[in-house]
Amino acid sequence: MRFAYEYRDDSGNWFRAYGNENWEFDENGLMTHRHASINDLPIREVERKYHWDRHAPRPMDHPGLSDLGL
Repeated sequence: MRFAYEYRDDSGNWFRAYGNENWEFDENGLMTHRHASINDLPIREVERKYHWDRHAPRPMDHPGLSDLGL
């Protein structure tokens, strides 16, 4: 899986985390292995690409990672 998300720290500094994850599951659907490569990049608030309510799912019409240049 390829992913990207944005967050801010307690001081209000913004970051974009992005990377790749590989998952393996057993016959019961339980994860047995997780390999992840994650990078955190400091960004300015004006560079944010995600602006929907964090308690809601991503809007269906929101651009994907490739469309956003990620």
